[in-house]
Amino acid sequence: MGSKKFKLAVLVSGQGTNLQALIDQMEQGVLTAEISIVISNVKEAFALERANNHGIKTVFLDPKSYPDKKAFDRALIDRLQAEAIDLICLAGFMRILGKPFINSFAGRIINIHPSLLPAFPGLHPQRQALDYGVKFSGCTVHFVDEKVDSGPIILQSVVPLYDSDDEETLSRRILEQEHLIYPRAVQLIVENRLDVTTRKVTQQKT
Repeated sequence: MGSKKFKLAVLVSGQGTNLQALIDQMEQGVLTAEISIVISNVKEAFALERANNHGIKTVFLDPKSYPDKKAFDRALIDRLQAEAIDLICLAGFMRILGKPFINSFAGRIINIHPSLLPAFPGLHPQRQALDYGVKFSGCTVHFVDEKVDSGPIILQSVVPLYDSDDEETLSRRILEQEHLIYPRAVQLIVENRLDVTTRKVTQQKT
């Protein structure tokens, strides 16, 4: 019998390009995990179509079907626990997850954010970077905690800002780096190569 596959869930709300990057790396044998389920809070999210194209189970959870945020989060928890998920990857999931959700999967939720955290957390980080006039930006893969974009940092990638940049060109350049470092960060977790001490994440050598 083969060894048990490391099981991922990917939570999405939009186009799903980071989901596609994970799928591509799995199909190439670089990322040694499997995506058990893709869940979206947006019915028309193209990410669901991407998952369906690769035979991955998809679920649309409609926030309007639940009386409040707590009930939605509870349904999400139940669904993920039923799948026996090892790691939850947020990939453009446009909802803030509550404390019960975070506690249910402590240390097993990661996110990718298009800035060099702790700079420019929250919405529209590319616009924030341009407005601030920084010379470099980038993207960050981090563990998720109870605060917004504040968990321990796993990997970062830097991109320069050019005088000619607007939000679209900067976003596109950052996204290229996201597609590289997100699968890499997941693989480090699959291989159990990360040590987390308070805020500091270090990599063990192979």
